[in-house]
Amino acid sequence: MAKGKLYVVGIGPGGMDDMTIRAQKVLEKCSHIAGYTVYCDLVRPFYPEKEYIETPMMGEEKRVRMALDTAVKGSDVALICSGDAGVYGLAGLAISMARDYDDISVQVIPGVTAALSGAALLGAPLIHDFCVISLSDRLTPMEVIEERLKAAAKTDMVIVLYNPESRSRAGYLEHACKIILAERGLKTICGIARNIGRDNEEYGIMNLYDLKEYKADMFTTVFIGNSSTQNLGGMMVTQRGYLSEK
Repeated sequence: MAKGKLYVVGIGPGGMDDMTIRAQKVLEKCSHIAGYTVYCDLVRPFYPEKEYIETPMMGEEKRVRMALDTAVKGSDVALICSGDAGVYGLAGLAISMARDYDDISVQVIPGVTAALSGAALLGAPLIHDFCVISLSDRLTPMEVIEERLKAAAKTDMVIVLYNPESRSRAGYLEHACKIILAERGLKTICGIARNIGRDNEEYGIMNLYDLKEYKADMFTTVFIGNSSTQNLGGMMVTQRGYLSEK
């Protein structure tokens, strides 16, 4: 029996306008689309004829297994992730689990991660060096996250925070801000982008002190500027060092 192929696809924020052409072509060719229910709902209007394999939040391993089981029967399957499949997505898990299947090919299709799409809304906060840290402690101990925040704060890099809070993780963003405040000033320019490319999209610029009080959720991406980040007419811009910036 001919075996299918598993594509792990980053769909960007979820709208067709921000999805790469390569991702669109893969979704068009696959007979099945597998993903978290919310992400399947985002692409279903564009691909209503596909067969969908859906699991709820925290069903990642089951979702990957179902996608691989479908591919091994001969179907091409797109396992979709928001943003980029290799940035807090399922690319690594899919490649690891595919070792249990003979001759199943896995290909990762890149997408636009929230750090990039959110930065575009805010202006140009990532012009210079930056790092990305997830505040979710579901798979990473909080002690490890805290050490990474401390180290990043000392470097004067722009910091992008993913998964800042959820219903079960209230207060995580405030905790992170307090750690960063040990190294950076209260007036450090920061930004938030929420529901990027989706309904109820919002974004804004504030200082680090005000960010500490912001009520974020899982659909929020947080940007914490460095010593050269400024609010230029309502746009968050990190200077790179050009003569015209001085």
